[in-house]
Amino acid sequence: MKKLTVKKGATCMACLECVRACSNAFYKEFDPGKSCIQIVDRKGAAKPMTCVQCGKCAAACEHGAITQNAKGVYVVNKKLCVGCGKCAEACPFGLMVKAETAPTASKCIACGICAKACPMEILEVVEK
Repeated sequence: MKKLTVKKGATCMACLECVRACSNAFYKEFDPGKSCIQIVDRKGAAKPMTCVQCGKCAAACEHGAITQNAKGVYVVNKKLCVGCGKCAEACPFGLMVKAETAPTASKCIACGICAKACPMEILEVVEK
């Protein structure tokens, strides 16, 4: 399974370059609310939250718009997505994005654009 992960023992400086890269890739603008990666405060330290590919979004989708590809990554079929946002409600980590201005939802597809943007090199796409 292909996943975006945070390297063990890595320190995030909360520069938001990963968030910027993701929202720019999906929505062509910097908007933290439109990023599929989020930086959260955990015990006084910044920590990137990444999609664990749990599939809860797919289970919540009544239209079959979210499926798992051959690499184990859940992806949104934009042709089937009706933009209801039930997938975003089902995501236990708040990483599914259903922007009001977008007709469909988006989620992390483990593309690695955020990892390339990270100046601390703490993100990586791995096969698990």
